Amino acid sequence: MIYIIAVILLVGLFSGCGSRSVEINKEGTIEKKIIFSSITPEEAKKRLDSKEEIILIDVRSKEEYESGHIEGAMLIPVDTIEIEAEKKLKDKEVPIFVYCRSGNRSAIAANILASLEYKNVYDLGGINDWPYEIVK
Repeated sequence: MIYIIAVILLVGLFSGCGSRSVEINKEGTIEKKIIFSSITPEEAKKRLDSKEEIILIDVRSKEEYESGHIEGAMLIPVDTIEIEAEKKLKDKEVPIFVYCRSGNRSAIAANILASLEYKNVYDLGGINDWPYEIVK
């Protein structure tokens, strides 16, 4: 019975938006911690248009970036993000929106940024789902 309750609790912890990790606190109880959140293109566009301070990162290759990217996006390929983040992303409190082509690399990059203790990381998913203009 305890095993079933534990499984139900863990399933509940991993459902919903964003990626979560599980921690055991000093009292021995399970806590969930959001590592990064997902954001829709519509919500991202609204926040980007509001002139709120946001860092927008394209984690695709240079060639993909040059073929078309979201206006204002900084290129940091996913395979170099761990090294370049410390140099290019000084403020760990500023919201960061991360995107790639289809959403796979953006989730990897968002997880890396969260592990580097960036506090407001959002996975925007893929530019394929971006219904707004892009620049070349």
